[in-house]
Amino acid sequence: MSGASDKARYYLEQSIPELHELERKKIFSKDEVSSIAKRRSVFEHKLNGRGSAPSDYARYAEYEMNLETLRRKRTKRMGQKHTGHTGQKRISFILERATRKFYGDIALWMQYLDYSRKHKAYKKVAQILTSLLRLHPTKPELWIHAANFVMEDQGNMTGARSYMHRGLRFCKQSKELWLEYARLELIYIAKITGRREVLGLDSHLDKLASQAALDDHGADHIALPRITAEDMNPDLGTDDSFDQKVWQKLSETPVLTGAIPIAIFDAAMENFKDLSLGERFFNVAIEFTNISCVGQISKHIAVALMSLDPASPAATSCFIRQPLVGVQTSSAEFPTKLGVVLKQLRIKIDTHPPLDLLDRSMDWLLSYITDEDMDPDIRTVIIATLNRIMGRYQTTIQTKGGGSCDRVIVLLRRFQAKGLEKLFISNLAWSFEIWPLHPGLLALKDTKAS
Repeated sequence: MSGASDKARYYLEQSIPELHELERKKIFSKDEVSSIAKRRSVFEHKLNGRGSAPSDYARYAEYEMNLETLRRKRTKRMGQKHTGHTGQKRISFILERATRKFYGDIALWMQYLDYSRKHKAYKKVAQILTSLLRLHPTKPELWIHAANFVMEDQGNMTGARSYMHRGLRFCKQSKELWLEYARLELIYIAKITGRREVLGLDSHLDKLASQAALDDHGADHIALPRITAEDMNPDLGTDDSFDQKVWQKLSETPVLTGAIPIAIFDAAMENFKDLSLGERFFNVAIEFTNISCVGQISKHIAVALMSLDPASPAATSCFIRQPLVGVQTSSAEFPTKLGVVLKQLRIKIDTHPPLDLLDRSMDWLLSYITDEDMDPDIRTVIIATLNRIMGRYQTTIQTKGGGSCDRVIVLLRRFQAKGLEKLFISNLAWSFEIWPLHPGLLALKDTKAS
């Protein structure tokens, strides 16, 4: 025990110059400094004694974080210069000791990572990640965290891909890691697309294309040759022609055409042969409506799923809704594509589909109802389709059995939340015929009555 006390005393002595300076500059009073020293003494003796737990380190670090926040506020209010002693180094040292002793506790590692990342200590973050991944290489969430850090904080996509590749070597059977890798690539495409829009690269290409169309329109006229500076001096070149070639090459790179996310999907499906995973890939892809290649990616996924099992509700749902991916509800092509999609959906509804397909259809159709740019007539058509699906839902449950009242209650609540009162009332009525005493339905009835 004496050894533990000596170690605690040693660590406490390290902070004496800091406490003296805080008192001398009147940032903390003498009583406050004494209280800080006592609290630190309690923590240090507990940490260095037998039976210390990870929570002890976490509480000690949290106390020091709060103390550092208070010190910063008082220093700023009093107009004091930098004291030369900051709590950041002390807090990092506490967390480093915690992870050395309890290296299997992921929560401590994440607290250490988040703190270092918050204070932009990027070299320290890299060191922590290296140690953490060396100790826990089979935890996919750590590889995802590392890749996101390198991508978001350092803008290093090459480093992020490296983390993902290494993670897949250790965690090849992790579906979440495959999905997050695809999401990372889609985020990268979205960032490049956003930068191109800010720089006006796409608008410049459109201008060049329209100019070429005007030149073709005047093909019946005899064009006199134009003499340029390049003709007089062949060593000169035009910047526009160079930029045009660069921009066109950039648009055709595998990154912007969606080739990398497609390759990730293909590799994952070859490894798992799981239609539900393929549907999750599809749902991840359609989140990125602002990238031009989302239609190509979603179409590849939908076709691949249909080739595996065309009767699967997951594959059918993705294939039916794919034409609407990336199409804005305010665009001129939306009504036409929606008509094609709803026609295919009605065909499936009339062929007594499984309840899973009806569930999926309800989910994505309801997502369009709250769109403010939606034309009222189109909204009416979607509501009619929803009513038709619910009718088939009712018929299927009554004739074949199955179905979940809890799922119906979720749909009814969504109808109510989106203001679809007629749909709510009509479908609540037939639900009571099947499940007359279900408490969830009774609660909805009371809500309606109130």
